[in-house]
Amino acid sequence: MTTAVECPFIWADMTIPGILEEKLSSALKAVLGEELPADFRASVTPSADLRFGDYQSNAAMVLAKRCRTNPRALAQQVADRIGQDAVCSLEIAGPGFINFRIRPEFYAARLLAMLAGDGFTICNDMTECDAVIVNTCGFIEDAKKESIDTILECCAAKGEGSLKCVAVTGCLAERYREELAQEIPEADVVLGIGSNGKIGEAIRKAVMGEHFTEYGEKESLSMEGERMLANEPWFAYVKVAEGCDNRCSYCAIPLIRGRFRSRPMENVIEECKELAARGVTELNLVAQDTTRYGEDIYGEGRLPELIDAVCEIEGVHWVRILYCYPDRVTDKLIDTIARQPKAVHYFDIPVQHASAHVLRDMNRRGDRRSITALCQKIREKIPDVVLRTTLIAGFPTESEEDFAELCKLVEEVRFDRLGCFAYSQEEDTPAAELEQIPEEVRRRRAEIIMELQMSAAFDFADRCTGRTLEVLAEGWEDGQYYGRSYMDAPDIDTRVYFTSEDEIEPGSYVPVLITDTDGYDLIGIAKAKEDTK
Repeated sequence: MTTAVECPFIWADMTIPGILEEKLSSALKAVLGEELPADFRASVTPSADLRFGDYQSNAAMVLAKRCRTNPRALAQQVADRIGQDAVCSLEIAGPGFINFRIRPEFYAARLLAMLAGDGFTICNDMTECDAVIVNTCGFIEDAKKESIDTILECCAAKGEGSLKCVAVTGCLAERYREELAQEIPEADVVLGIGSNGKIGEAIRKAVMGEHFTEYGEKESLSMEGERMLANEPWFAYVKVAEGCDNRCSYCAIPLIRGRFRSRPMENVIEECKELAARGVTELNLVAQDTTRYGEDIYGEGRLPELIDAVCEIEGVHWVRILYCYPDRVTDKLIDTIARQPKAVHYFDIPVQHASAHVLRDMNRRGDRRSITALCQKIREKIPDVVLRTTLIAGFPTESEEDFAELCKLVEEVRFDRLGCFAYSQEEDTPAAELEQIPEEVRRRRAEIIMELQMSAAFDFADRCTGRTLEVLAEGWEDGQYYGRSYMDAPDIDTRVYFTSEDEIEPGSYVPVLITDTDGYDLIGIAKAKEDTK
């Protein structure tokens, strides 16, 4: 290190999963006591979509299996234990996932890589740094409050140790712009997301005592450049587009992230090649709406062509597509996924609701019949497909009849994977101006949907018994290996636990005979190497 000005140390707040893992581990220990296995690691991994949190953990689901307790109840106990003292807001989803709302994973990865490339050293102890970066969330009310509290906490810490500068960026800085700089003058740097490329320059000036505030066009937020892999080295999310043009009435993402902007196909392919060269074998293509990919720069959707190109890359084993808008799931897309050996038979289609009038009020299209027909078509063309969706319960105009329609959709389609979220009122969105349903009603309706889904999920797991599935091995726990099949997206879905006569390296693909189930999880035996020759 030369001087603090030329090469300051930075504590990147809300970017390192270890910060969350420490808090999660403490909460689990407090809740479970001696029942918590001494060798258990509370893993927290980046999420792929702002709507479902910035980081996620399935620790409650894993431990519930070992401790023979209800996973959702355990997850809620953990969330209550962390409470308002956490650096993020928590949300319980599905059968027991814990969602942490902190900051966008992709932006964080590229921000850290950019800073490291600019001569900065990243560290986790704020008192040993010259500058702290608070990368904020502006999407959910609780997350906004936590972001502000964190900024104030960091500002109060200036002067402790070597800390001289507090820099604020991310969605809150973008959404509230000058308001943030005016209300919290103690912040030395405030950057909108379109100015993230100036972060190094801004910190160097701030360390010398100069305030720096800038708001570039949000559409100038770069989607290119090096990235740090904050998760296991065998899988990665690849963002194919930024922003959104769907303008759903409940969603603030277009306000924060701007219009939909596809990355040039050659840039996406180049990033995928670089990731494959680094040992990544599973690529998860994501955007707020992947099915719109290419419309803005090529005049037509090019997702099928992109899938074909990525599948041609040497070293890539699985290609997964996440967040497909139902109206844009074309026959061509279905056929492409059906014929490409590397394209996993997995459709993530967030339908949000079933009632035609609620969907109109959400500024979405369709109804229960059109959604059911789409699901039937996909299943007919790809018999072993896994269908995942997300729903919103308690939208302001949702009547009891509308909610009954939503329940009927869940019972009819029997999605293989489903998450339901209680509606969250977002300021500056059209839905926020409507008369709101009481929060307790919203939450109870979401719980009812998840209770209905439980039967379908258990039946799906039972139908897997006797099948041999290719499993991506990810680790060792409680005397057995665990991993994911093509049916399980990282950070979102369930696990396959299996035993093996052969030693299994994490990141390898193993044929596993499914012999049993344990709730949502599958149990199996790896086929011996001589049996696979």
